[in-house]
Amino acid sequence: MTTPRDVTSGSRAHRAYSVVVFIVLASLDNVAIGLVPPLYRPIAADLGVSEKVVGAVTALSYLVTAIAAVCWAYLGDRTRRKPLLMVGTVIWSVGIAATATVEDYAGFLAAQLLASVGLGAVASVGFSVVSDLISPRRRGLVMSFWGLSQGVGTLVGTLLAGALGATHWREPFGLLAIVGVVATVAYLFTYDTRRGQSEPALAAVFAAGEDYDYRITRADVPAILGRRTNRWLILQGLTAQVVFGSLAWLPQLFQARALDLGYAEPTAIRIGAIFATIFQLGGALSILGGLVGDRLQRRTPRGRALVAAVGILAGIPFYVVLFFLPLRLSVTADASTGEILGYALGSLFTDPTMALAFLAAVTALALTSANSPNWFSLIADVNPPEHRGTVYSLGNLVNGVGRAIGNSMYGVVLGAFGGPSGGAHAYATGLAVFQAFFVPTGVMYYLASRTAPGDIAAVDATLRARARSTLESQVAQRNGDVALADRPVDGS
Repeated sequence: MTTPRDVTSGSRAHRAYSVVVFIVLASLDNVAIGLVPPLYRPIAADLGVSEKVVGAVTALSYLVTAIAAVCWAYLGDRTRRKPLLMVGTVIWSVGIAATATVEDYAGFLAAQLLASVGLGAVASVGFSVVSDLISPRRRGLVMSFWGLSQGVGTLVGTLLAGALGATHWREPFGLLAIVGVVATVAYLFTYDTRRGQSEPALAAVFAAGEDYDYRITRADVPAILGRRTNRWLILQGLTAQVVFGSLAWLPQLFQARALDLGYAEPTAIRIGAIFATIFQLGGALSILGGLVGDRLQRRTPRGRALVAAVGILAGIPFYVVLFFLPLRLSVTADASTGEILGYALGSLFTDPTMALAFLAAVTALALTSANSPNWFSLIADVNPPEHRGTVYSLGNLVNGVGRAIGNSMYGVVLGAFGGPSGGAHAYATGLAVFQAFFVPTGVMYYLASRTAPGDIAAVDATLRARARSTLESQVAQRNGDVALADRPVDGS
């Protein structure tokens, strides 16, 4: 352990600012991810390639981000995390800026992959920091904001693509690059969180002026993978993200419905982006999933995993309803983004079919979004502080593989139903087929609910033992210093 030092933490306002910054910045990486899918058509046309080839870049970006996150997270669990977050933000900002200036497909691919390397740092290292800022009792609530910020980021990316990219696809990338620079500056003023400081079992250590100095080593990896709850939490992401990867094509479903109604492509892009954004607002209700998870977790250590299991399985039928409901449109052929948005919002109150579609979307997303905060919280609950970033990144790696599979395989499945020429029905059928992957996800969360209690208890016992050892070492050191001071000058 280190020499005792001043342990005065940042003020409440400073800590709150830090939480807000990390949550907002976690959304920006998803803005970057959400920009490309709504713009597949114009990007493909400008670069002279097919939509499927552009979609493959998105799939590859998911995978590169996930692999990079493992490296960033391991470094974050061993060293200071704040500098890593700043470097990662600079890297993805440069990649996004380069995307706005590319002239060919090779340049587009290289720019997107560079951005992906930087994006890997934001979520993995940021998660470790946020888990140390929040006590276990409120972990689900705050993690719901963390997860919500990522969902909101995807929506903002989708909306930004539709609003700015419909006629000039490069514009939203240039704007986001500027925001990335601002984000880097915001990092400078965040509180430098101490590892493990939110853990009740370690409270006495920090109160005594000591630090929690345990750091991950390569020898810890078998223990991480040997923890049963970790295995279920990591593996469930493979099937869950196959579904979420396919949902990146949701804007294309609404675009296809607009094209089927005779709208021109630029207007269809705006319609697809706006309706996809509105219908994904139910993700905001992940806050309820976090609150329910917190409350049930206080009653039983199985609580968070059970909430996630029920939410994932219950959301399936509502997604299927959303995919097949017709889209009613009464806007002009050259309607602006504002006109389409006004019509879409108004139709929720005047058109029963649109209201039903919105209700199905909100319910589906509210249920499945309960997965996110409880997954984050469970990783923090069943792992010591020095393992959390790495476990999160391993889960994120599997998530990335699943999302890449879902995003790329959706194009294959779509082709089996007639491809883009099959119209909206082909897109809807393909999306509905992918919902089957939510079933094993729910089962794995149920299995995690059975192993979590033992793993939570084991981590708590380990932290308490380490706290006792640290405090005993401190007392022994102080007694030794006193004995040394009492010795005669001549050493006799």
